[in-house]
Amino acid sequence: MTLDVARAELALAIVYLNKAEARDKICRAIQYGSKFLSAGQPGTAQNVDKSTSLARKVFRLFKFINDLHGLISPPAPGTPLPLILLGKSKNALLSTFLFLDQIVWLGRTGVYKNKERTELIGRISLFCWLGSSVCTTLVETGEIGRLSVSIKKLEKELKNTDKHKNEQYQSKVQKSNQRSLALVKTILDIGVAVGLLQLAPKRITPRVTGGLGFVTSLISCYQLLPSPPKTKTS
Repeated sequence: MTLDVARAELALAIVYLNKAEARDKICRAIQYGSKFLSAGQPGTAQNVDKSTSLARKVFRLFKFINDLHGLISPPAPGTPLPLILLGKSKNALLSTFLFLDQIVWLGRTGVYKNKERTELIGRISLFCWLGSSVCTTLVETGEIGRLSVSIKKLEKELKNTDKHKNEQYQSKVQKSNQRSLALVKTILDIGVAVGLLQLAPKRITPRVTGGLGFVTSLISCYQLLPSPPKTKTS
C-alpha cells in the first residue's frame, strides 16, 4: 500500500511538472524569492533574479495566443455586459503584454540591438500587465458577488435539507473560494507591477516587490496542482 501511494504521488508530480505553466510559476517563485533576498543590491541573489527572469520569457513564447483566443471567444451565457467588457479588456492587455515581452527577450539576448527601445517596450508591457491585473480584480470581484447572490438563493431553496450534501451548492462554494483566492493573488500582483514600474519606490521597494511576487507565485503553483484521483469505495 505504501508503494502504491508513493507511485500515485510521483505520478501526480510528473503530471504537474510536465505543465509548462507549472515550471514557469516555479521559476517565478525562484525569481521573486531572489529579488526579496537581494533587495535590489548587486550579488548572487540579484544574478539569480535576472537570469531566471530571462529564462521565464522562453516559457512564455507565443503564449499571447491564449489571451488572443479568449478575446475573440464568445462570453459565457448570462454574463453582464460590464464584466464582459472588463474580461475582454483583460485579454487584450495581457495578450499585448506577452507579445511585447517577446521583444524584450530579443533585446536582452542581444538579437534586437536597440537597448533604449527595448527598455521602453519593457515599460509599456508592464503597464499592460498592470492594467490587465486591475481588470482581473474587477472581474473577480463582480463574479464573486454574482456567486454570493446565487449561493444565498440556493440556501433558501435548500432550507429544510443538508445543503452541504447538495452537489450544486458544493460546486458554487468551491468556485467562490477559487475566485476569492484568485482575487487575492491579482491584488498582490498589482503591487508587484507597481513595484517593477517603480511608481511608489518608497513604499514598494525591491524587497517588498520580491515578497509579493513570491507569495503570488506560490498561489499560482497551488492553483495548478492536479486533482488527486478519486479512490473507489466498495
